[in-house]
Amino acid sequence: MKQNKPAQIKWTKIFSYYYKYSKKYGVFFFLILLGYGVGVVLTSALVPYIYKSIVDIISTPEILSGDRILLQAELFKYIFYVIGALIGTRLFFIIGDYSITYFQNKVLRDLNNFTFEVILKHSYQFFINSFTGSLVKKAGRFVNSFEDIGDIFIYNIFVSFIKITSVFGILFYVEPILGLIFLSWSLVFILVSYYLARRKIKYDLVEAEADSHLTARASDVFTNALNLKMFSSIVREVLAFNTVATDQMVARQKAWNYQNFVYILQGALVMWLQVFSLYAVVVLWLDGIVSVGTIILVIAYTDTILESIWHLGKQLTRLSKAFSNASEMVEIIEIPNEISDLQTPEKLKIKKGHVFFENVSFAYNQGNEIFSDFNMEISAGEKVGIVGTSGAGKSTITKLMLRFADVTKGAIKIDGQDIRNITQDDLRSVISYVPQDPILFHRSLSENISYGKIDAETKEIVSASKKAHADDFISRLPNKYETMVGERGVKLSGGERQRVALARAILKNAPILILDEATSSLDSESEKYIQESLDLLMKGKTTIVIAHRLSTIQKMDRIIVLENGEIAEEGSHAVLLEKKGRYAKLWEHQSGGFLE
Repeated sequence: MKQNKPAQIKWTKIFSYYYKYSKKYGVFFFLILLGYGVGVVLTSALVPYIYKSIVDIISTPEILSGDRILLQAELFKYIFYVIGALIGTRLFFIIGDYSITYFQNKVLRDLNNFTFEVILKHSYQFFINSFTGSLVKKAGRFVNSFEDIGDIFIYNIFVSFIKITSVFGILFYVEPILGLIFLSWSLVFILVSYYLARRKIKYDLVEAEADSHLTARASDVFTNALNLKMFSSIVREVLAFNTVATDQMVARQKAWNYQNFVYILQGALVMWLQVFSLYAVVVLWLDGIVSVGTIILVIAYTDTILESIWHLGKQLTRLSKAFSNASEMVEIIEIPNEISDLQTPEKLKIKKGHVFFENVSFAYNQGNEIFSDFNMEISAGEKVGIVGTSGAGKSTITKLMLRFADVTKGAIKIDGQDIRNITQDDLRSVISYVPQDPILFHRSLSENISYGKIDAETKEIVSASKKAHADDFISRLPNKYETMVGERGVKLSGGERQRVALARAILKNAPILILDEATSSLDSESEKYIQESLDLLMKGKTTIVIAHRLSTIQKMDRIIVLENGEIAEEGSHAVLLEKKGRYAKLWEHQSGGFLE
């Protein structure tokens, strides 16, 4: 598969989002730096220096020939220094450990909430154009990258910086030449590692993109498991998945091979320091410039610096990968919402449900215009059926009313209020919508039915279910209303899902009701009962029924026939049949109650 050119990492954007949710817990971040900073200075710089002093004492002949009691006192003094430093190290590390646990845990929670909310606020069209599995993967990587970046910064960059600077300080104090050698080498190592890490970014971005594609492919296939079984396409899908997995393998191999190349160069620099630092300190000792204890100190500090710099070099490449993983979610965050609310929206005034499409024009992003100066008025409490062939604009009307999309010209007004002037949540709170293929949450039946009225009592849920003729099958289930329906409601039949959706609409009891082929999944007997329930549900409500099966809308107050985004004709069922126009032809061409 040909890879698209990867996007660039938006470093400042990533930092800005992480900082926004980190600054609330700034006190704990300060305690992290204090605890680990002091602890590292004590254990990595001060303790080896104390050991140097002990070695210098016991290796100096003049001291050995002196007073034994004074010698013991001096040695035990330094031993107590070591004990104090080690105890202090543990205490400060404990402060750091508990602080970072609290800090990261809180921020991870906030970032999870943030990404979840950001994704949900995108338009319905955004979800249509996105793979669910890929969105979950990108959101998870964005959150997890904060933990990775935080760990790298604290445990590697910050700790390494404290170790190196404290070691340099003591080395310059003991012997400036040694300090200069270590400082020069460290600067070269860091610059080389930074350069290599920057070059690795392009490999990490391609790997992250390939990983998202793999997840999206798997999610798409798992969601359509029934189709795989029906069309015997498991082998085909496995082969196709293998192609995507191979693309990921190639991208990952390139990233890993480059990483190995980086390790080779860093290893060569490390070996150079080990050899040259030992050579330099031995020469200085031979010239009488440094003591035996200094040799021990340099050996200890060499290990400290090598460990710090080596890990720092490795973590710089890991850091670039973490930022690469986070960058995909930042792109989603930065996408402007197609449908947005006003900053100061009007208060909701909709109560009766008078609907007016006023000179509405609308075209999808692809450019095909659906409506042009379209006008339609539905009185409060009126029951209207909308029919027409595929592409006439029936479903678009519901999308525009629910603000899944916004008109490009004109306005949709309900009770005189432009629906763009109120929040989407307020608008949808006064509309009950039952789609052709309702999708349920993987939760209990009780939770699904009460989703539109979360404070509903059990008796209300049962009452709504009875009206929707859902109580019959629910009562036969082992766990009744506490039965889990499975992902997207797969444990229920299409008709059962539709009854649950109708029960949910009945319970919500909004002034406007939109039914999009709401009875299409039901058998004839069930439809008869549901139709009786719908008659009760529609009473006193403005009702819009989108129908392909014309028998479901015979009793509507008015039927609107759409054709090419325009009202071809309208009137009651009887009147339209008498006209012998477009509706009459549709009625004649029905097959089994459905439009051909």
